Amino acid sequence: MSSTVKFNNGVTMPGIGLGVFQTAPEETVTAVQTALELGYRHIDTTAAYLNEREVGEGLHRSGVRREEVFIETKVWVTDYGYEETLHAFEKSAKKLGVEQLDLLLLHQPLTAKFERTIQAYKALEKLLADGAVRAIGVSNLVPARLDALLAETDVVPAVNQIELHPYNIRAELQAKNTEHGILTQAWSPIGGIRSYNGEPTNPLKDTTIRAIGEGYGKTNAQVILRWHIQQGRSAIPKSINAERIAANFDVFDFELTNDELARIDALDTGDTLDIDNLDVESFGIVIDEA
Repeated sequence: MSSTVKFNNGVTMPGIGLGVFQTAPEETVTAVQTALELGYRHIDTTAAYLNEREVGEGLHRSGVRREEVFIETKVWVTDYGYEETLHAFEKSAKKLGVEQLDLLLLHQPLTAKFERTIQAYKALEKLLADGAVRAIGVSNLVPARLDALLAETDVVPAVNQIELHPYNIRAELQAKNTEHGILTQAWSPIGGIRSYNGEPTNPLKDTTIRAIGEGYGKTNAQVILRWHIQQGRSAIPKSINAERIAANFDVFDFELTNDELARIDALDTGDTLDIDNLDVESFGIVIDEA
């Protein structure tokens, strides 16, 4: 049975979900269907992954009832602005094949034109008030950006989804989220982003984590996911491999000690990808119509 986390508006969400970052459309259907058949009840995607249709198809093929699955997606920066974001919701909902989204986030701040980020969030507030979404939030907002958004809006985000794994624990940002009652959700929760970036070391090969896992008969990935769960975070590991999808969900039958949690925390390198200053409008991602 999956653990759950609770938002500041009372909505609950499974603590472990399937992420589909960089999952090709043709592989997404199978990955989502497999995860749901294995017991996952939380799927995280985004418009910018260009696989929302396939997430919806995987849900359909699984036979799991819509009301049993927590669906999370995000608005991409080229759809920021009040009316634009309202339309972005319509595009995502149609592609996913649902009428209501469980959680809708802004993918990241558009720092050069932050007013558009504010207007996009105000559109999320409208969607929440109308019942089109059950909860709203943000992604990749550093403390200063979060403060700026909170100063201009009314609804405190339910979630701030950020890069977070044992080599990058983001203590200051986690503390800021906690201060405002915002749930921290980890993308790249087991450190996969380091492999994508060609870095030679990552938490999946870490010897400290391996030694902890050996005591429980668990892999590095399973230990890391358990670390997230016990510290009250949501984690969305990505995989298209059925065995790994299953293994990432097999983390509810052991418990790390406080010393083990501290040993994992101590692995932090402070090496954070500077998403706040990326020129995201130059990425060339265009979100098509549904």
